[in-house]
Amino acid sequence: MSNDFRQDWDRQRRTGIAEAVMSDRKSTAQLDAIAREAQARDRSLLFTRLSETQHADLDHEVRSWLDYDAASRTAILGPVPAPSTPRICIVTAGTSDLPAAREAARTLAFNGIGSTLAADVGVAGLWRLMDAIETIRAHDIIIALAGMEGALFSVLAGLVDGLVIAVPTSVGYGVSAHGTAALHSALASCAPGVVVVNIDNGFGAACAAIKALRLTAAATGSHAAGDRSPSPESFPFSSS
Repeated sequence: MSNDFRQDWDRQRRTGIAEAVMSDRKSTAQLDAIAREAQARDRSLLFTRLSETQHADLDHEVRSWLDYDAASRTAILGPVPAPSTPRICIVTAGTSDLPAAREAARTLAFNGIGSTLAADVGVAGLWRLMDAIETIRAHDIIIALAGMEGALFSVLAGLVDGLVIAVPTSVGYGVSAHGTAALHSALASCAPGVVVVNIDNGFGAACAAIKALRLTAAATGSHAAGDRSPSPESFPFSSS
C-alpha cells in the first residue's frame, strides 16, 4: 500500500456512503495507485473532480477500467448497479449549472439510484419552471442547482412537498461571482426546510439524498434503492 493514501474501505458499512476519491491536486501516480488498489480488491470506486488532463495522463490500463464523464469530471471504476425508479429530481436554473448537476447524477448512478433531470428552468423565465413543476413534484427529493442570485431555491421549495437540497453554483459575475451570493440566498431562504450544501457540491447533495432515502426506507421497513451496503457476514464486500 502506498504511504500517500489510505482508502477508507469500511466507510460504506459504517456510514452508508462509500468513500469517493477527490482527484483535484492528486498526482497521476497517486491516482493510478488508488485505482490499482481498488481493482486488486475488486471494489467499485467513484472519482470526482477528475479533469480531462488528469484522465488523459493516467496509465492506459487504468483508463481502460474507468467510465469517464468529462462534463461532470467523474469516473467510475467497476460495475454500476441497475438504476432504481427515479425518486430524485435534479433541477437546474440554467445550462451552466449542468456540470454540478451531472456530478450529482453520476454519484447517484454509482449507488444504483435513478434520477430525473429538469434543466434550464430558472426563475428568469418562470414559465419554464411551471411547465416542469408537475414532473418535479412527482419526486420525493429535489436537488436544486442555481448560481447568480439563487432565487430558484426559495421559489421551488414553496411549490413542492419533497425535500429540497440546494446546491449553489459558481455561475455568475460581479457580486454573484464564485457562488457566494447563491450560497447566502440558499442559507437565508424564507421557504422553511431547505437543506444547503457547499458551492458546486453535487457530490455532497447526492450523498444527502441517498441518506434521506435510506432513512425513509428504514422507517417503512423497505430496502433502500441502490444500497451498496454489505450484510455483516459478507464484509468486506466485492463490487456488485
